[in-house]
Amino acid sequence: MAQQDKALDERLNFLGLDNAARGRLRGLQPVIRREIGPALEIFYREVRAHPHTRSFFKDERHIESAAGRQSHHWEIIASGDYGQAYVDGVEAIGQAHARLGLEPRWYIGGYALVGEHLMKSVIKEAWPKSMLGKSGSAEAAGEQIGALLKAILLDMDFAISIYLSALQTERDEAERVRQAAEQRQTDMLAVLDAALERLARGDLAARLDGEQAPEFRTLQQNFNAALAALEDAMQAVGSSTGAINAGADNIASAADDMARRTEQQAASLEETAAALDELTVAVRKSADGATQAAGLVTGARQEAEQSGQVMGEAVTAMNQIADSSGQISQIIGVIDEIAFQTNLLALNAGVEAARAGEAGKGFAVVASEVRGLAQRSAEAAKEIKALITASSRQVGEGVRLVGETGDALRRIISRVEEVDSLVSEIAASSREQSTGLNEVNTAVNQMDQVTQQNAAMVEETSAASQSLKSEMDVLLRLVSAFNGGQAHGAPARSRPELADPQRHVATRPAVLQARERLASFKGGGLAGGNAAPALAARSDDWEEF
Repeated sequence: MAQQDKALDERLNFLGLDNAARGRLRGLQPVIRREIGPALEIFYREVRAHPHTRSFFKDERHIESAAGRQSHHWEIIASGDYGQAYVDGVEAIGQAHARLGLEPRWYIGGYALVGEHLMKSVIKEAWPKSMLGKSGSAEAAGEQIGALLKAILLDMDFAISIYLSALQTERDEAERVRQAAEQRQTDMLAVLDAALERLARGDLAARLDGEQAPEFRTLQQNFNAALAALEDAMQAVGSSTGAINAGADNIASAADDMARRTEQQAASLEETAAALDELTVAVRKSADGATQAAGLVTGARQEAEQSGQVMGEAVTAMNQIADSSGQISQIIGVIDEIAFQTNLLALNAGVEAARAGEAGKGFAVVASEVRGLAQRSAEAAKEIKALITASSRQVGEGVRLVGETGDALRRIISRVEEVDSLVSEIAASSREQSTGLNEVNTAVNQMDQVTQQNAAMVEETSAASQSLKSEMDVLLRLVSAFNGGQAHGAPARSRPELADPQRHVATRPAVLQARERLASFKGGGLAGGNAAPALAARSDDWEEF
């Protein structure tokens, strides 16, 4: 306070604003009290018209409040009493302008507008009394205007000095805050660098330990949580990798076995297809043969039927021959009787010739010849009868045999008909079997093609399984390069949230948040940014003066 009083006294002495000047200033109080309102109205009209100055006020009420306080401050200036009330008012104005960010050019412009109106009013007030006919009145008017000008410049100088002092204080405070923040940031970066170095070596137990600055506590928590999650995830990955590796071995072994079995099956199916092709050809040939046989059997049946008819005709002919033989036997019997009668007649003729003597010798010779002829006729008839009898017996046997042959032919025809029906059924069945075998052959050929494709696919699967096993070996080596949480002095914690992937999908990774937070510190917040604070326009500051 003593320094402020001394600085104010120095300003008053340097400006020559002594008691006499203050007295002349007090003489202008009526004019200033009357004209300060219109002067401030001119000033705030310009404030309203300019976008930059208008932005410092919320509404008309704040402008009226600021104008009232300005009017009160001008009454203090006009009183010439530059005591504590004056100092408090000027400090309030300078500090408010500093907080608002109102540059001195607007402040000086306001003094120019207000001072111009007040000086014109003082000149108008003093001119009729001092400028016409009275010696020394012009000098007195100049002294009054000079006193007013000194008071305006004093107030402006004092307010600007306080404005600059407040800015310097805020700069110093901002610099102190910036340096402290830089130091905290440096300490945090050192701790983070050590943790990241451990992490780069594969130590998942690295943590940001110790008490950190409040602005880095969230980073510390997120970093530690991220490493804990990573540690748990790597442990789970290690366990899962082992299981997957065992599964990959099983899959590779099974794929190899399956490839071999599939290859054998493909070869067997190929042989089956070839055999089935041959069987199909054979069945087709059998069907063709059965069809031909059915045709032949049908022809044989027709020929047997024709033979049966011929045999019937032969039996009829044989019966007719038997009948003719009977008739011939009868005729032979008649011939035999004729021969017997002729012999008797010849014998009687011989007897009669012998009775006649010489006269009957010729008749006796004839009778002898006739008797000889009759005997030979009887013998011939007997032989013919024997032959006819034997022939009749043979014809009867032939008729019997021909009848039996006819019966056999009829039975053969019946059997041939049955064979024809069976052969026809066999031919139809063979054709159906041939058609079915063709379809089966087609299906087997398709199965053969699919099996060949499956064999190729199984070979690819086997190769992929071997590749997967190799990749799993590499992954196991990579996972084994990380150290678990036992090195941190505490057992691995169970983190149930790892089982819920949706929870991590909805949350940004903590490492990314930490990286963005460090970037914001480096980019211009506290380190390397503007040291002067961004002073927001607060309308409440106008009510302080």
